[in-house]
Amino acid sequence: MEKYVKPLLEGNDNSQLLGILAAVFAIIITLVLFALWCKKKSAGHIILLTGLSDSGKTLIYARLLCSKFVKTYTSLKENVGNILINNNSLRIVDIPGDERLRSKYFDKYKSSAKGLVYVIDSVTIQKEIRDVAEYLYNLLSDSDIQKNIPILILCNKQDQTMAKGCAVIKTLLEKEMNLLRMTKTSQLEAMDASSTSVFLGKQGKHFEFSHLDSQIDFAESYAFNKDPQSSVDISEFNKWLHKIT
Repeated sequence: MEKYVKPLLEGNDNSQLLGILAAVFAIIITLVLFALWCKKKSAGHIILLTGLSDSGKTLIYARLLCSKFVKTYTSLKENVGNILINNNSLRIVDIPGDERLRSKYFDKYKSSAKGLVYVIDSVTIQKEIRDVAEYLYNLLSDSDIQKNIPILILCNKQDQTMAKGCAVIKTLLEKEMNLLRMTKTSQLEAMDASSTSVFLGKQGKHFEFSHLDSQIDFAESYAFNKDPQSSVDISEFNKWLHKIT
């Protein structure tokens, strides 16, 4: 009798072991799938707010999130906050405009970007056109931004007398970007003739934003006013957020 009972008991032990292993395997698979789902859910919900220092990014950020004026200073780190648009949560990341810091924080968030807002000081644009265009050129050349991420060029401080309109700013930028493209292309060819660097726009044609794969919109805004009863205007920014969400 023992020679028949012993194999049956051993078989039962093996079945229990296989059952435990199958349960453990199922739990591991479930955890992996849940982690991937969470990662996918969190990716692509960030709006990057970029631009040179003093362009008004942080004040726009405060108006968007808090609907109020706040006294701002040159940012030394990013500001991060969430808003609800079309029942979807968006994370707004205000990146410092300081040249020594902006690349660090841009690289930190760019892979999760759903959209990019480039804020321009419409009053000082002619004086700063080279720096404004070069920073924008570098952003548009980034491989993460070129993945058909919508871009808004927000011409800020429109309430001031000397501000240029977005149509004028677009023309100024296209001319400067065309010069930058020629300079950068020549520099790269001089260093390495086999370079496969990004060429913005169309070969043989002057630079135009319409030649890029990304959807690029221009809008106007003004957000500076200490008086809570006085008007500000970031409505075009809000409309753009609703459009891309």
